[in-house]
Amino acid sequence: MFYNDFQGLKLSALGFGAMRLPLLPDGKTVDSDLTAKMIDTAIRGGVNYFDTAVPYHGGESERIVGEILNRYPRESWYLADKYPGHQHYPVFNPAETFERQLKRCGVEYFDFYLYHNICENDIADYMDPRWGILDYFVEQRKAGRIRHLGMSTHASLPLFRELLDGPYGQVIEFCQIQLNYLDWTLQEAAEKVRLLNERGIPIWVMEPVRGGKLANVPEVPVEEAFRWVSNLPGVTVTLSGMSAMEHVEGNLRTFSERCPLTEADQTRILRVAETLKKGVPCTACRYCCDGCPVGLDIPTLLRSYNEMESGSTLGPVMFVESLPEEQRPSACVGCGQCASVCPQNIDIPAALSDFTDRYAAAPKWSDICRDRQAAEAAAAVAE
Repeated sequence: MFYNDFQGLKLSALGFGAMRLPLLPDGKTVDSDLTAKMIDTAIRGGVNYFDTAVPYHGGESERIVGEILNRYPRESWYLADKYPGHQHYPVFNPAETFERQLKRCGVEYFDFYLYHNICENDIADYMDPRWGILDYFVEQRKAGRIRHLGMSTHASLPLFRELLDGPYGQVIEFCQIQLNYLDWTLQEAAEKVRLLNERGIPIWVMEPVRGGKLANVPEVPVEEAFRWVSNLPGVTVTLSGMSAMEHVEGNLRTFSERCPLTEADQTRILRVAETLKKGVPCTACRYCCDGCPVGLDIPTLLRSYNEMESGSTLGPVMFVESLPEEQRPSACVGCGQCASVCPQNIDIPAALSDFTDRYAAAPKWSDICRDRQAAEAAAAVAE
């Protein structure tokens, strides 16, 4: 295992993500015995960073990971947890949630703690002075109950810039973003990396193989996908959600030593990424926007549509949910003015109509939050 420096700490370049733990045959219950064997193998292989969160397995991830880690000396591992400000609770109570997390994990402090998934869909809650989310966790850091404070985000580039320039950007010590060779351009991750490097904010990587979607690309072996992202400037920890022992063993081999890719390999991988993209060839020239009778931000909608077409559902759904009805793809009246001036000859009304249909058929973030809240409530009663 190779390690990266962070404020005097030696963090394993590979982080154990606990969002997709192995399940028993019922498909719902975490296989805690196998999880313990996997974590033991990871620790023996040099992993010292473990990541969990409230929504993961309805709170069971926190409890199980905490129980397993506490079998080892506290100073031998680093535990990261997150505040679920993205969950659309009717009322937010940071203190109550934080105390419950500490109890579930069986710790007196978190080594790393993140504001979870700040994005267009939940920024109003994160900024609402009634909840005091920002300030509460800054105070917990001062009290030593949080050693290092960061944020995770799937925000679009404009909001990402606002976050870095705003109050959250002033208190975070690290930032966790979705980063892989496909999203390097598809989700403008290249510019996000540049902005973080410019500000000297270390990068934590989530979805390095896009939830497994990049694990079966013949032209880019999975170990190359990990090597590509882990060697980017500023990257400190690369998280991998592991649900089987072979995932742990394979990742340990990949991260056994630092192996930068050649320039030719990097070029090849980015060329493969272009072949994986689907959707429409929008260049964001914005010619389509001036004459739109309903004032849609068509290039931004098409970018989100392309993400969905390329296999990413949750991000586009959350983005559309964050928009007023009159700015959603369904607001398109199909007049065709946009298509008549598009240099790429895109049938924009057809694309927005398809986007509307796909959005309607996809699981909604609000529904996911409701189900997760029910699971959390059940877990709280059980405790």
